[in-house]
Amino acid sequence: MQEYDIIVLGTGLKECILSGIMSVNGKKVLHIDRNPYYGGESTSITPLEELYKKFRVSGPPKSMGRGRDWNVDLIPKFLMANGQLVKMLLYTEVTRYLDFKVVEGSFVYRAGRVHKVPSTETEALASDLMGMFDKRRFRKLLLFILNFEEDDLRTHQDMDPHRTTMRELFRHFDLGPDVMEFTGHALALHRSDDYLDQPFLQTIKRIKLYTESLARYSHSPYLYPLYGLGELPQGFARLSAVYGGTYMLNRPVQEIVMENGKVAGVRSEGEVFRCKQLICDPSYVPDRVKKMGRVIRVICLLNHPIKHTNDAKSCQIIIPQTQLNRKSDIYVCMVSYSHNVASEGMYVAMVSTTVETSFPEIEVKPGLDLLEPILQKFVSISDLLVPLDDGRRSQVFVSKCYDATTHFETECEDIKDMFRRITGSEFDFCNLRREDCDVSDE
Repeated sequence: MQEYDIIVLGTGLKECILSGIMSVNGKKVLHIDRNPYYGGESTSITPLEELYKKFRVSGPPKSMGRGRDWNVDLIPKFLMANGQLVKMLLYTEVTRYLDFKVVEGSFVYRAGRVHKVPSTETEALASDLMGMFDKRRFRKLLLFILNFEEDDLRTHQDMDPHRTTMRELFRHFDLGPDVMEFTGHALALHRSDDYLDQPFLQTIKRIKLYTESLARYSHSPYLYPLYGLGELPQGFARLSAVYGGTYMLNRPVQEIVMENGKVAGVRSEGEVFRCKQLICDPSYVPDRVKKMGRVIRVICLLNHPIKHTNDAKSCQIIIPQTQLNRKSDIYVCMVSYSHNVASEGMYVAMVSTTVETSFPEIEVKPGLDLLEPILQKFVSISDLLVPLDDGRRSQVFVSKCYDATTHFETECEDIKDMFRRITGSEFDFCNLRREDCDVSDE
């Protein structure tokens, strides 16, 4: 009977990142997945014929080009250039297995039109999202944010970042609802308007992350890996393997063995592998999770860029909730043949949102309308599952399902929270350093 410190069930990105980190930290890790491929629900599907087969659609037609040229993400997301996932990749040197390309544009939808998100003084002054007076006020807000230092009272302008709300900060700069909307949803990437009545410090940090990420490459703050997101879990799986991690794909899990309320092992194909801790995605432990909502995602295959995006070969468009009298935003993201995920001249777009009604496909119609004409659509609706408890008592640590956003920051927060519960210590990027590397987070 083999014994391990940690067994990981599922090869989704979160599980692979955690197994890689634990392996670097000297833990003996066994990774089991019922699927024959890496990535779990967040995998990239290739060739194109497999995508049609998965969604039970006949095809694809010859006009789609060679099937093996396609790598289609089931849950596409972009990486913030200065964000947490990029830092994890840099510090662990998983970047050596991957190549990235800058996403060409970041846009926001308002009053029936797509607008470039202004995030510099120059863009703010040229933006058609604001009138002349609002442009000047927004410029002052941007300067305040860029100069803001949490530990330097001189940069606070007599406001307390722990008590003054974001709504009061907007009022301080005499900014109205239109500017509040794109600042909160397209720059700070908040998913609802709850942030307006919370201390402004967190929103300032989010906008700083956006502007710092943008400063790296100027086109947009986002990066995307060539050949699709399926490359990410494979990169961290390689990291785990380098440090002694063991992988078993295409292996069913028959039972999670518990002793005195704590995990003791996993039974697979009649064999028991013992462990002290278990990490898994929600699909392996349906009795340990609860449903917190649903997400609709529509994958769309196109032969053209999205209108009003300057013919960008990749972009993100956020449709703020207030534009459609909703409680949550609608996200549109697009990549293309330039990222080696589609055949020449073809594009892959995704529209996603948190489901609010009994007619989820009608909810995403405003996003789909931006993409017309669409060659083929693939619709999926999945439950948003979260763990019932923190896992400390049972030592079974369950990740949350992927949300509707098109960036990885919320997923990284879940990884950091799981790390805290698993190890009892705070997540520190410096602890991710491989012994044989010296990588700056710059």
